[in-house]
Amino acid sequence: MKYFSFLLLSLLLISCNKNDNKLEFIVLQINDVYEIDALEGGKTGGLARVEELHQQLLKENPNTLLVHAGDFLNPSLLGALKDENGDRYKGKQMVEVMNAMNFDLVALGNHEFDIGYSDLQKRFNESTFQWISTNAQLKKDSTSVIPFYVEKNGIKTNIPRTVTFDFNDKDGTKIKVGFISATINSNPQDFVDYGDLYQDAINAHTSLKNTTDVVLGLTHVSIAQDRLIANSLPEIPIIFGGHEHTNMMVPVNNSFIAKADANAKTAYVHRITFDKKSKKTIIKSELVEINEEIEKDIIVENIIKNWNILLDETLKVVLADPYEIIYHSNIPLDGRDTQIRSEQTNLGKIITASMSRVFNDEVDCAILNGGSIRIDDEIQGEITGVDIFRVLPFGGGINKVEMTGELLERTLQYGRLRAGTGAYLQRHNITYENKEWKIGGKPIIKNKIYKVVLTDYLLLGYDIPFLKSDVKGVVKIYKNEPQDTASDIRKVVIEYLKSMYLIEA
Repeated sequence: MKYFSFLLLSLLLISCNKNDNKLEFIVLQINDVYEIDALEGGKTGGLARVEELHQQLLKENPNTLLVHAGDFLNPSLLGALKDENGDRYKGKQMVEVMNAMNFDLVALGNHEFDIGYSDLQKRFNESTFQWISTNAQLKKDSTSVIPFYVEKNGIKTNIPRTVTFDFNDKDGTKIKVGFISATINSNPQDFVDYGDLYQDAINAHTSLKNTTDVVLGLTHVSIAQDRLIANSLPEIPIIFGGHEHTNMMVPVNNSFIAKADANAKTAYVHRITFDKKSKKTIIKSELVEINEEIEKDIIVENIIKNWNILLDETLKVVLADPYEIIYHSNIPLDGRDTQIRSEQTNLGKIITASMSRVFNDEVDCAILNGGSIRIDDEIQGEITGVDIFRVLPFGGGINKVEMTGELLERTLQYGRLRAGTGAYLQRHNITYENKEWKIGGKPIIKNKIYKVVLTDYLLLGYDIPFLKSDVKGVVKIYKNEPQDTASDIRKVVIEYLKSMYLIEA
């Protein structure tokens, strides 16, 4: 465990006298959690362990809040599976688990909006925990913006811009704690009005500061944006943040910004003492590793087991042993959204190299749209087939396609100019040097026919509108048989990593 102790505003001596006007409360913080179960072969993370920690903290101090700083409905392997009606679960499993954990406050992350408004509303309605959304609101049309809401039994309850909690202790001290939030407009959706997150945060703080003892932040924005919020609102002693996926404790003047690791690999425990007389706040923050040393809460674990049964049944249609270790990586393989959609990553290189290998490298190059990689995380250590399904939850086949150099160059250039979106291309045997595209180190010849490996999806024209099977420039498409490994890109990657694992072993 890592320990951080911070003195905010002044050094105070904490006494246990009656009516000391001091009250301690605890905030247990997680953020960017996409998987309900433990990862790395069960060694790290897992929401059943987080709940066990939660229960321990409640025994220590009933004035304990469990909060989530956003990003949990998407992406995930379970969320990509379909129910008996053919509808994808899209975070339903996460809401069920979080309901059982009795979260006290949950902020909206940018990935919550990825599932579309209809499914997001379903998740709102299924939830029993308190949401907060200071800047992100529902855009009904070009002129009408209303709060998001939870609907139960025909009654709609707006998701508030601010939330307060009342605490009291044994000696009679009472305090009111307020929360504001902020949500980044990364990969913006048409049904969301993102407002002005800075001004909205300031306005929310103004509405709380005279009616609460202390105001805290629960945000899902970049660290740069969190810094700006902290600078704009120096009265906020700490912001519980998300989005970066890597733990950090960043000082900003007399305030701090705390973020835990993604997928509950760690959680932050903040023990906060507020002095009503001096109006001062002391915070002691502890970064707790969520690992095998922590027991699993039985109730939450049983819910997770039921979802895992469903997952196993689905995976075993494709893989005989989904949990077989297929590779060991000593370095993080980067599938984070920002990176995979804007630069070449080691994970992207592995996937596209495997696409070439399945055709015995008798091709010129391979390309994959970054939007196909949905894990938004790094994977390291023991890697199983399940991990590859998490990386590429939608699967789909890959094809060897003969196309002209002119079409190939146009496709590559389109992907480059769409950096930051799902149309950005991960590539194999392709470089861009001095404003020129090269295959195998040689400039593309426009009238030459190249053999390119790409996915079924890319040939549908969704990410790259002009790239379709019947477009001028596509000369030939080599069709796969259903039994071919190439019929599922996940099998392609798994077989490639297995072969590399054997060589390296």
